[in-house]
Amino acid sequence: KDVDSYSSSTGRAETEPDGLIFIGKEEDIKKSQRITAKVSGRELVVFYHEGKFHALDSRCYHEGGPLCRGEIEDINGQACIVCPWHKFKITLETGEGLYEGINPLEPSPTPKWQSKGVKQRIHKITIDNGNVYVSPPDLSVSFDSDYFADKYKDGGELAMGK
Repeated sequence: KDVDSYSSSTGRAETEPDGLIFIGKEEDIKKSQRITAKVSGRELVVFYHEGKFHALDSRCYHEGGPLCRGEIEDINGQACIVCPWHKFKITLETGEGLYEGINPLEPSPTPKWQSKGVKQRIHKITIDNGNVYVSPPDLSVSFDSDYFADKYKDGGELAMGK
């Protein structure tokens, strides 16, 4: 039985017996606040924000912008990554795309944050013994970010500008 190994910016990520993929050491990620890793050829970004780990496809669902370079903002009590290319906002917790919309039927409409639905693939994180792992993606369900995860699979390293 051979073990698949992946290259990652933090060294080698290897598949653990239960299918989890090693991403890095908990302490290192806490220090750096974010890392990128390649999992099955797919670029992920892992954030450590306010005591929690979050893993998402690293390419924005909109046009493939590098989320690893985005700022994290609090929107309505939800931590969101803001894509550096077009300022799309994605919740770290659920991968929902948020936008400010108005209800034109209101007498004096005020923009309110609304969800476009889940657009960005979120990867489940497991922490075991100081190590951080992600679960392999369930590709039977598709998300908008899959297109860019696939498009950048064999190249499009994070250094790619626009």
